[in-house]
Amino acid sequence: MIDFSGLYRAIDATPLKPWCASLPPFFEQADFSRHGDLPRLMAVLEALPPVKSDHLDLGASIVTVGGEGECSAAQRQRIEAELKKLHPWRKGPFSIHGVYIDTEWRSDWKWDRVAPHITPLHGRRVLDVGCGSGYHCWRAAGDGARLVIGIEPTVLYNIQFHAVRHFMASPPEVFMIPARLEQLPELIPAFDTVFSMGVLYHRRSPFDHLFELKSCLVPGGELVLETLVIDGGRGEVLVPDDRYAKMGNVWFIPSPATLEVWLRKAGFKDIRLVDVGKTTTDEQRRTEWMTFESLSNFLYPGNTNMTIEGHPAPRRAIFVARNG
Repeated sequence: MIDFSGLYRAIDATPLKPWCASLPPFFEQADFSRHGDLPRLMAVLEALPPVKSDHLDLGASIVTVGGEGECSAAQRQRIEAELKKLHPWRKGPFSIHGVYIDTEWRSDWKWDRVAPHITPLHGRRVLDVGCGSGYHCWRAAGDGARLVIGIEPTVLYNIQFHAVRHFMASPPEVFMIPARLEQLPELIPAFDTVFSMGVLYHRRSPFDHLFELKSCLVPGGELVLETLVIDGGRGEVLVPDDRYAKMGNVWFIPSPATLEVWLRKAGFKDIRLVDVGKTTTDEQRRTEWMTFESLSNFLYPGNTNMTIEGHPAPRRAIFVARNG
């Protein structure tokens, strides 16, 4: 089972200390601990060679741990073989002792769009909601965050995070909680920056999600919200009647003007729309580390401006707002 003792030590002297008591019984009862694929995934973690490195580059596009010269060719082959058992790798990229993990998403492109517009993360406590494999958590640490916690319910992505962390001799204060934000025993206003990127449209109640994010921020803390949007004016929202880009769990896709109203109604201040752009098949694509269907399969044949269902093709907006 995953050892959370490092998380408890890291939060013991912070406003998050109540989690030291509430999280252990939560983890014992959580779906994560009973997931049918967990034994196989844990076996992959245990099979990874114990080749630890102090060479970390968390501030560059490729999150890098170690180098080719720090392990043998046989160890490198084993690392690649074991990490590929954690397919599909969706958020990255990573390099582990020279093994390049070419993930489905070029998550570094999203980070490059976000980073110029947010308060510098140095010395801040950061929460990343729906963090996937933890790529953006590592990037936050690379930018100087003193504590980073990712929230992610998918068991596979949690194991991918711990697989990357496995190779760090002295990992920074970066941790992952296997849950949805709304499942946590309590939400504590302890974070200076909260990221929610690619989550809002998966929530049946976008307002519940916005209020939950707000509940995690210190007064004056910063929300970084990235989500699907449509072109349109105030009040316009797409509610797919079935699937959107082959995703069945897409509920609300607002226009940027509508989302700004939602943020204001939820109590956020100083709301800024800092980026809007169409998702391209260069940013989200199939690779040898993610061999399932990807964006090119979700678009209408011959018309990249439409999804296969006839909806507007994916556009994403980034908002930055302050907890008022």
